Amino acid sequence: MGQVPWARAAAGANTYDQQAHAVLPTIYERVGATTAARDGINLGQGFPDHDGPAWMRQLAAEAITTDHGPTNQYPPGAGFPDFRQAVAAHQRRHYGLDLDPTTQVLYCTGATEGIAASILAFARPGSEVLSFEPFYDSYGAMVSLAGAHLRTIPLRAPDFRPDVEALIARLTDQTSMILLNSPHNPTGTVFTRGELEAIIHATRAHDVVIMCDEVYEHLVFDDAGVSHTPILTIPGALQVAVAVSSAGKAFSFTGWKTGWITASCELVNRVRGVKQFLTFTANPAYQYAVTAGLHDDRGFYAHNRQHLHQTRDLLAAGLTELGFTTYTPQAGYFILADTRELTDLTAAEYSQKLIDDAGVGTIPVSALTHPSTQDDPHDELNYLLRFAFCKHPTTLTTALTRLQKVLD
Repeated sequence: MGQVPWARAAAGANTYDQQAHAVLPTIYERVGATTAARDGINLGQGFPDHDGPAWMRQLAAEAITTDHGPTNQYPPGAGFPDFRQAVAAHQRRHYGLDLDPTTQVLYCTGATEGIAASILAFARPGSEVLSFEPFYDSYGAMVSLAGAHLRTIPLRAPDFRPDVEALIARLTDQTSMILLNSPHNPTGTVFTRGELEAIIHATRAHDVVIMCDEVYEHLVFDDAGVSHTPILTIPGALQVAVAVSSAGKAFSFTGWKTGWITASCELVNRVRGVKQFLTFTANPAYQYAVTAGLHDDRGFYAHNRQHLHQTRDLLAAGLTELGFTTYTPQAGYFILADTRELTDLTAAEYSQKLIDDAGVGTIPVSALTHPSTQDDPHDELNYLLRFAFCKHPTTLTTALTRLQKVLD
């Protein structure tokens, strides 16, 4: 850890060392710290600069300050029964998915804990874990901590569609898990039902568990012409798949760290066996507020999508005008921009330059890839930057102005 200083924010160093199974400070922490040190604008980390619904904040505050239930003491390890019932009701209302809230829903301290507990539960030491890349950096870190080995299949511009045949071809007796993410971070690609069906069908012939990260499920844009397909709605998925989601992105409360896992009773129990020794449980007041939001979002999902649609288009237009090649996401918080029309530097090097010269933080996509990809100077993923557009329009306009001055 000491060999990778925090100051090297844009060096593109992966969050994990596959050989030593060592975990380094996350790229988000490194970029955030160096951007803040320059009083900059952080378009790297995916958190809004505005809060979610006021009525949900009020519910959380009331839960802390009143005697409404035990909301300042340990809640049940699996989550409050009302919370788990709300998750099950949400899945039924939005997707027609029937789950038993007492056995098939598990609270977790944000999706990150759900991902960690799932990987530690199912990634056998010495086995191989498959994922598309780029990927959310905790995937690689947790696979390394589990003593397994990450193997990746790249998503390629301009559409970043998953090469399902290539993924299936990588399945062997050594494979213990497949890590999926739809809607995908950072590309914004939404996997189709057909793509998910093919993966499930192939997986059932092997002793493999799928973890599907679905935290951006309510952030699919209307102009994308697609819709989110939860992994558990695919026939046969319930026997092999664990789904992870969260209130953080859906309600713009990323700091609440209130998520959930859904799966069969057997798979939930295996994840819970790990989770109980991570946080055990947390956030009783937030569970209370999120319960209400899951039952009735009061129009927030649609309002939030509309806002993000506008800020996506604002940032995309500004980056294109500056000379970046941009790729419009179908969902999520992020735009990927190719730097090769502007510089011979890698995106990791250019990210550091933008922090130093413009005070604008971005994430080099290479930090979200396998080390072997980073070592290939010809791989296009080494020349992509991730920009977050989950910000107020004035924040984005100010960032674009700073970038313009540097590029001029």
